[in-house]
Amino acid sequence: MSTTDFRFFDRTAETLSRTELTALQDRLLKSVVRRTALSNSWFADRYREAGVNPAKFGGLDSLEKLPFMSKKDFREGYPLALSCVDRKSIVEMHMSSGSTGTPVVMPYTEHDLALWAGCMARCYVMAGAVRGDVCQITPGFGLFNGGFGCYHGARAAGLFTLPCGAGNTARQIRLAQDFGTRVLVAVVSYSVRIMEVLAEQKATLPSLEIGIFGAEVFSDQMKQRIRSGLGIDVFDIYGMTETGGIGIGMDCPLHNGIHIWEDQYIVEVIDPETGKNLPDGQFGEIVITSLCREALPVIRFRTGDRGRILSREVCGCGRTGLRLDTISGRLDDMLIISGVNFFPSQVEQALLKIPGVLPNYRMTIEDNHGIKHLRVDVEVEEGVTGYMIEKQLKEVLGFSPAGDVHKPGTLPRQEGKAKRVFFETKD
Repeated sequence: MSTTDFRFFDRTAETLSRTELTALQDRLLKSVVRRTALSNSWFADRYREAGVNPAKFGGLDSLEKLPFMSKKDFREGYPLALSCVDRKSIVEMHMSSGSTGTPVVMPYTEHDLALWAGCMARCYVMAGAVRGDVCQITPGFGLFNGGFGCYHGARAAGLFTLPCGAGNTARQIRLAQDFGTRVLVAVVSYSVRIMEVLAEQKATLPSLEIGIFGAEVFSDQMKQRIRSGLGIDVFDIYGMTETGGIGIGMDCPLHNGIHIWEDQYIVEVIDPETGKNLPDGQFGEIVITSLCREALPVIRFRTGDRGRILSREVCGCGRTGLRLDTISGRLDDMLIISGVNFFPSQVEQALLKIPGVLPNYRMTIEDNHGIKHLRVDVEVEEGVTGYMIEKQLKEVLGFSPAGDVHKPGTLPRQEGKAKRVFFETKD
């Protein structure tokens, strides 16, 4: 397959040479450092404390001298203390749930919304969407960024948008059938719910060909389940509230890594303990710098996501931005049970390798006076035994968790983003 077989929303930006990308990033980085220092004293103070002179900042060669940003900074600056524009220039905002503290707020100017729409449109077109395709958006429309990001991008790409929002799966299926949905956007776990309801109805979605999924860790095993279950091509999209929303990158139809739009973002992978940059190929914490945003650019934002840079070479699709591996988990999600460190995503990967295991499971961390035990409950088809589950998990984790197998449809469901890990304290 040649590069002429792949579609581009902005071919020039998506195919800049490595030399052109480096020069562009260098210029934009110098500019955003100067601008943030002049427009907000919080940034100016941070640069001064780090010994950085914004007026003489050296660009990419001095990137590691810049201080990190974190969620803590956003929370302490709630609601708009970190904004770098006049409040009258802000036209929209989105924010995180704040389930673990004060919410994280991201404001947008008209320019920022146009950038966001363009990045998302690149993702749609890269996946194969064409003008007029019916695009069904199932993430919620509200303070979370997902629904609106998908909507802004779909409009920019010229798609026929069904802004459904979350929940009411039976209606979602009816709409997809009636309007001929070709592109579906959803959180990863919601695809599982759609497959379950389709099976209950003995129905299909004959027009559906493209699925774009995000917001949760997306194992290769889950991707394969969705591909086979819905009969579609599956894409892994990346982004978060602090970076301006979803769509800073996605994999192409070759599925060999998440393309990052490097004309707008710088990606680093650091050692989470030392803060030092790691060589390409090594797993660490992903750090993002936004180069073009007006209202609130992030400078070396520590995402807490665990990942690695796969390649900086030109992809077979013709795009030149670096490619990230699938995000393998959150660093703060790492669990320690029986002296073993592991991520919840490793449990999912192990479970879904077993034929007959369904993608609905619960992990419960039981804390008995400081001693933690893991319990894994999972839905399975007839013929799958608890012994099979225990054997597989012991091979992967190095210990045998407790747990049980359950009939299909018996574990609790969430219509939106799935909660997989629960905590219980025993007296």
